[in-house]
Amino acid sequence: MEAVKQTMKSAGYRFFVTALRLITGFFLGLTLAFIAQELIQFGMLSLILITTVLTASFLKISSTWSISRILIFDLICILVGQILKMYILLAP
Repeated sequence: MEAVKQTMKSAGYRFFVTALRLITGFFLGLTLAFIAQELIQFGMLSLILITTVLTASFLKISSTWSISRILIFDLICILVGQILKMYILLAP
């Protein structure tokens, strides 16, 4: 009975980490794909392709990361985004 509890706890943790990696990779890929689309003016199919490739690349890169490393990476991305937003709003 104890082994079943431990297996369920470990499976739940792995699912949560994988879902967090997938969400982070998707938003990172979508953001970079939107930036590329504005710069290069390509179509919707390329936007989907670039988002998929960047999400898969992030999943591969972050495969060994723990939940704390993923959350720290998310925090750094949010802070960089806020700095860029302030730069855009304050630039002449």
